[in-house]
Amino acid sequence: MTTYAAPATQATLAPIRRTHELPIWPDSFAAVANGSKPFDVRLNDQNFQVGDALLLRELNPSTHEYTGQTLLRWVSHVLPGNTFGVEAGWCVLGLGTSAPLPPGIMDTKLW
Repeated sequence: MTTYAAPATQATLAPIRRTHELPIWPDSFAAVANGSKPFDVRLNDQNFQVGDALLLRELNPSTHEYTGQTLLRWVSHVLPGNTFGVEAGWCVLGLGTSAPLPPGIMDTKLW
């Protein structure tokens, strides 16, 4: 009698996406909101990853109080420190306006 074993397959796990709540000054907040600033330079103290959500909270730099205005963006790209002139420990985050598609989905018409 011949027995057959199914090939071992590694389960594909969805990446863990986190939400980071970050302060942002009014001039930068307005530029992100109107689309003229699709990036942000940050200290990479939170290990930002592509797909992470960013809750940007407008902060008045004079009073150090939040204004109540918020924006939700997703990390579309991370340019790490020590590359292209970005200082070590810092990063440039590409900001997307829509959440990334789930793993395995390549076309929004199918989702």
